[in-house]
Amino acid sequence: MFSIFNTFFYEPLFNLLILIYNFIPGHDIGLVIIVLTLVIKLVLYPLSLKSIKSQKALQDLQPKIEAVKAQYKDQKEKLASEMMKLYKDEKVSPFSSCLPLLIQFPFLIAVYWVFRNGLTDQSLDILYSFVNNPGGINSIAFGFIDLSKSNLILAVLAGVAQFFQVKMLSTKKPEIKVKSSKDEGMMSSMNKQMMYFMPIMTVVIGMGLPSGLMLYWMVNAVFTIGQQLLTFKKKLIPDVEVIDAPDVEVIDTPKS
Repeated sequence: MFSIFNTFFYEPLFNLLILIYNFIPGHDIGLVIIVLTLVIKLVLYPLSLKSIKSQKALQDLQPKIEAVKAQYKDQKEKLASEMMKLYKDEKVSPFSSCLPLLIQFPFLIAVYWVFRNGLTDQSLDILYSFVNNPGGINSIAFGFIDLSKSNLILAVLAGVAQFFQVKMLSTKKPEIKVKSSKDEGMMSSMNKQMMYFMPIMTVVIGMGLPSGLMLYWMVNAVFTIGQQLLTFKKKLIPDVEVIDAPDVEVIDTPKS
């Protein structure tokens, strides 16, 4: 299994890195990583676009999901059937955003190993015959950052970029008023905590990783933000108001 991973993921990505390294003026590894990130984003564009749209569709559906959960909180079987009916009526699958991410996962692992082990001269022996051996890799980016070592600033920037990437997909949740029910408020609070928790974990973990990987992570997040802006440009998300009544009812305000 490991040899298959090397053959189809690690070695191609590493050779692509060196190929770009040979053509970039000055052989700046920082510029090489930015170009490599763009190439990977273009290759995986159909998958990432589908994932973004699926995540956004699920976020936009959250007010209705929360209302159904609140209304049938004591009827598990009824809740399950109503949830499936809601997904079917809205033509949204709860798992639709997971599959594209799972397919991209091997590429992310390969990128991790490229920047963990690939920025050393010893790794050059796996170059393809048509890729010129540069004789060595200068790990200094932009004249002052050693991408083979950890860097706190890049780790923080990667965390900040990830935060804005996730925040763009968030939707304002409705305030659901149901007597003796705190589940929805708790779930909303947990979702908000995760929005901050993941970027913080990125910074904490990134502090111990090669900064080349964190530069890739940051640039990838920035490109993803741009992709999200293009995908959802000029689309206004209306706020949602809920009437305090015996049964939960969600009323969407008219779109502007």
